[in-house]
Amino acid sequence: MQLDLGRDHMIIIGTSHGMLRSFAEDLPADSVVLIDEPDVIRRRDVERLAGQLPFVSRVVPAEYQTGFDAAALLAREPGLAAARLVMPGMEYAVGAAARLADALGLPGAGGTAADVFCDKHQLRLLAAEAGLANPAFELVDGPAQAAAFARRHGGRCVLKPTRRSGSLGVQILTDPEQVADAWADTAAAEAPPEATDRGVPTAVLVEQVLDGREHSVELLVADGEVIFSNVTDKRVLPGRRPVETGHTVPSVLPDGVRRELLDAAARLARAAGFRTGVLHSEWIIADGVPTLVECAARLPGDMITALISIAYECGFIEAYLRTLRGERPVLPARPTGGAAVEFLLAPPGTVTAVDGLRAARRVSGVLGVQLDVAVGATVGEVTCSLARSGHVLAWGADLAEATAAAGKAAEQIQISTD
Repeated sequence: MQLDLGRDHMIIIGTSHGMLRSFAEDLPADSVVLIDEPDVIRRRDVERLAGQLPFVSRVVPAEYQTGFDAAALLAREPGLAAARLVMPGMEYAVGAAARLADALGLPGAGGTAADVFCDKHQLRLLAAEAGLANPAFELVDGPAQAAAFARRHGGRCVLKPTRRSGSLGVQILTDPEQVADAWADTAAAEAPPEATDRGVPTAVLVEQVLDGREHSVELLVADGEVIFSNVTDKRVLPGRRPVETGHTVPSVLPDGVRRELLDAAARLARAAGFRTGVLHSEWIIADGVPTLVECAARLPGDMITALISIAYECGFIEAYLRTLRGERPVLPARPTGGAAVEFLLAPPGTVTAVDGLRAARRVSGVLGVQLDVAVGATVGEVTCSLARSGHVLAWGADLAEATAAAGKAAEQIQISTD
């Protein structure tokens, strides 16, 4: 990635350590201003991280997760007017990035669209108005309402916070009697490390359970026009906590179904008035119909951007940044190979040993092995994506070869817990 950027030309709002490190060799020195919450900067030692990354020129503290005043920030930091693109670094920055881009006259999602994609209840209302398939849903104030909803829908329901990501607080319940005990895990869902200590307010949405395979659609949009699209196949844990365990690109869906998914995602983007950026939506094919799970107006996590770049032999993140700068990059219309990520799930307990990393890295097709736990660490139940223990990334001449390589490498890794 070689973008023509000068000092302070790019603004990233919100600190994702992994994403920033992935930019380390690709962005010019001093090209990025990093904006984050003052308490997050202190708690996560963001200044120290920025000092290790030559492309970060400075760190600007600003409150943005529970209200954001772009005009006040620009009055206090007039140097930000030099920016040529603004991007959100994580979920809670989507709204602020859209508003700052608007204030600077730069491409972005648009404030109204950003708000819709940051609130799962608003998203449901929009999808229903646009005629897209939704599960039955209801915004509820307490467990009694949620249990009554479950009884009306075959005894099952999904509880989810309206403003969380990474499967935090999401639960699939199979009996209305479970709701009371499960309520607090959703209503007071844990906030991720990048959230401000002030707390990001959330409500509880209860939904009908959808049965079927899950897929995601990644759209790159410029001025309201879809200029690239992809379908990713996903695997999730069975049972109460549907945390993602693996992804593959390209999708194995029949062409007709894949086109229906892409059309539904594009209709969602148009209905929201989404202008420029990436939309990452999740869908389940329920009774043959693409049915919306949720959608985020930001780069997808869980290595999906890497899978797209590998399978299509393109620089997907570079194309995204160029789009935010007002360009129209051309990406391949079809993948030329396959890519797969397999997430590592250690059993709960204290990690006593990790074996097989070298053997995993020697598997043909493996591009990377990342371990997120170490000996002595405590591993809990996998209730969200943050609780996974690492991943294996692989490629192949086709999807079968990539999937086999990722699976074989993951099998080599043994994380022992006591």
